[in-house]
Amino acid sequence: MSHHLIEFKDVRFRYPDGTEALKGVSFLITHGESVGIVGANGAGKSTLLLHMNGHLLPTSGAVTVGEVPLLKETRPEIRRKVGVVFQNPDDQLFMPTVFDDVAFGPLNLGLPPDRVRERVHEALRRVNALALVDKPPHHLSGGQKSAVAIATVIAMEPDILVMDEPAASLDPKSRRSVIGLLNSFAHSKIVASHDLDLILDVCARCLVIRDGAIVADGPAPEILSDATLLAENNLELPLTLQGRPAREGARR
Repeated sequence: MSHHLIEFKDVRFRYPDGTEALKGVSFLITHGESVGIVGANGAGKSTLLLHMNGHLLPTSGAVTVGEVPLLKETRPEIRRKVGVVFQNPDDQLFMPTVFDDVAFGPLNLGLPPDRVRERVHEALRRVNALALVDKPPHHLSGGQKSAVAIATVIAMEPDILVMDEPAASLDPKSRRSVIGLLNSFAHSKIVASHDLDLILDVCARCLVIRDGAIVADGPAPEILSDATLLAENNLELPLTLQGRPAREGARR
């Protein structure tokens, strides 16, 4: 199952304006792990995720997916392994209909039309959006767009699922559906979110990032019940833990 691994080794990234967004990030995510990434706005979460399938390339250090090093020439191969759901669904929806958007990836894999249709319908069913199949994406609500954006990635059947704020625009029912979807995904998944309750629900492990560096890495229940650690990183206890005795000194 080595193709389900993601490893960062001393990854640094500097934007063209000189902003150093990642500062020596190292970690290994193994097959089947569910990993949450939390941190304040501007901590580097989205930049980190964009390195996982080559939307960004490290300034220095190395990213490896399975046994494939992330390089400019290996990005197509890595993008077949790693599916990324962006925070803004408009970044992923650009076709005339929902069907066309969800079919875009499978068609590019060279699948026959009947298999593409099966994948489209199954992906939309899993996010409770099958009724939207013939709708134009620009007519959808924010929550509907988020559900369809998730479907575009699920239809690719990636080995590794990466999601940036997957529940940001969702109503409570749709949020529960996304949690169920994430919990049903058997392979490796990485979720960055300010919704710490969602992280607690779907992730066994949690990384805390601050100013482009990993400052804590451990079991999600320990990390997310450490009130002191969370406060140091401009975060608060998950709502489900507020009002309860908070655990101090989670693993770092």
